[in-house]
Amino acid sequence: MATTAPVASANKAELIAIADAVAREKLIDKGIVIEAMEDAIQRAARARYGAENDIRAKLDPNSGDLRLWRVVEVVEQVDDYFKQVSLEDAQKLQKGAGLGDFIVDPLPPIEFGRIAAQAAKQVIFQKVRDAERERQYEEFKDRVGEIITGVVKRVEFGHVVVDLGRAEGVIRRDQQIPREVVRVGDRVRSLILKVARESRGPQIFLSRAHPDFMKKLFAQEVPEIYDGIIEIKAAARDPGSRAKIGVISYDSSIDPVGACVGMKGSRVQAVVQELQGEKIDIIPWSEDLATFVVNALQPATVSRVVIDEEESRIEVVVPDDQLSLAIGRRGQNVRLASQLTGSAIDIMTEADASEKRQREFVERSTMFQEELDVDETLAQLLVAEGFGALEEVAYVQLDELASIEGFDDDLATELQSRAAEALERREEAAREERRALGVDDALADMPYLTEAMLVTLGKANIRTLDDLADLATDELVAKKRPEQRRQREPNNRPEDKGGILADYGLSEEQGNEIIMAARAHWFEDEAPAATGAETGEDAVAESSQ
Repeated sequence: MATTAPVASANKAELIAIADAVAREKLIDKGIVIEAMEDAIQRAARARYGAENDIRAKLDPNSGDLRLWRVVEVVEQVDDYFKQVSLEDAQKLQKGAGLGDFIVDPLPPIEFGRIAAQAAKQVIFQKVRDAERERQYEEFKDRVGEIITGVVKRVEFGHVVVDLGRAEGVIRRDQQIPREVVRVGDRVRSLILKVARESRGPQIFLSRAHPDFMKKLFAQEVPEIYDGIIEIKAAARDPGSRAKIGVISYDSSIDPVGACVGMKGSRVQAVVQELQGEKIDIIPWSEDLATFVVNALQPATVSRVVIDEEESRIEVVVPDDQLSLAIGRRGQNVRLASQLTGSAIDIMTEADASEKRQREFVERSTMFQEELDVDETLAQLLVAEGFGALEEVAYVQLDELASIEGFDDDLATELQSRAAEALERREEAAREERRALGVDDALADMPYLTEAMLVTLGKANIRTLDDLADLATDELVAKKRPEQRRQREPNNRPEDKGGILADYGLSEEQGNEIIMAARAHWFEDEAPAATGAETGEDAVAESSQ
């Protein structure tokens, strides 16, 4: 019953040969090409016999034989004469056919005209192109982070298109090494940064400027890194100019810095040449952040490091003659050190640090004098002992306060009492200001929120439970990013300063708890409404009985 139809001017053997050749050239499965041909034949047949028909085609991948048929369903009453047939007519096509059966109605061969052949060709090309794109995506999607070598194919609007053999990749302008000149035909190594599936095919984004590219180059040049004996824990780059890497050795007999430098600098020079002369500082990594910061700021000498873990901020004091070296040309050295450590770094000279300490000493002494009603000597003594806030005086252990030279239990008790009274005065003043701003008393019942925090919320127009409940956690407590903290413009927008309560040191978990507590009344309001509805339904049921 099967019939064979010629496809364009190709015979059976030519069809299979074409499928084999296309599959080999495009590196795709032959079955996909055969399926594309079948789809093209089906479309041509529908154009010949009518698009309303359910026409199928099957091409034998070995012999090239083609079967073409129409499928119809046996029904009691025919609604669609193209896809359905009555039980009586079905007996003419296939004896014994019953209701609900599908009958295969063989069709005679078709000759492809010029337009049909062109349409079939387009269908096959499209199918093959889609299969090739899918193959490229599957091949490269799991290779993100690898180094690959390709040949520059063309340069378009500053973006470099690289022939990777089975696909094309692109090095965008911002991922190239500045001032590096590449020409068509040059061989380049780059990092596979991202593989994206898009309608026009997989987009393979490459990079020569990413820190991971430098790390992978070192892994190729230093066997100890490839074997896992040495690890690059952190890397920062100013592409084409300077870079820093922090390395650690898991074998005490191997010096990580020396291994990366190599004999007479051979290993690091190989990386430097690939990066167009980029200077690389190789730094021993340390779990102690202060030590790592000192190493990261090399070649500058550091006098003292003060770490603010809560703000992820580091204050570094250097000798006066080391300031420009620590900062580097256009801030390059401190910027790379900041990227390497993941913390904002403030650099100041000994003179600046001394001036800052003196200013803080005077401010805290004056505050204690005014708030505790004590003389200057006593206030300065408290500051010298490390007390910087009223809370520290009010809530410190009495023994610790009494152990200060010249203090006794009575004086310590009196100071704590005055500190508690001063805090209460502050709280009362903040409460009055909060109420003047129109902040609801209900917000005062929220966990972790002080009156000072409520004043800050009021100034940000957060004055009711609903206002607070509508906030996201990051809008409430998110800390400022390091680059935002460095801004000095007086007209910074509020949204550029982190969360509304960013300066109060609340954690994300505490922020979540505050938001959920503010939203609790929403659910309480829903519960009585649901109960009321149920009561009403019960009353109706009782009355109907």
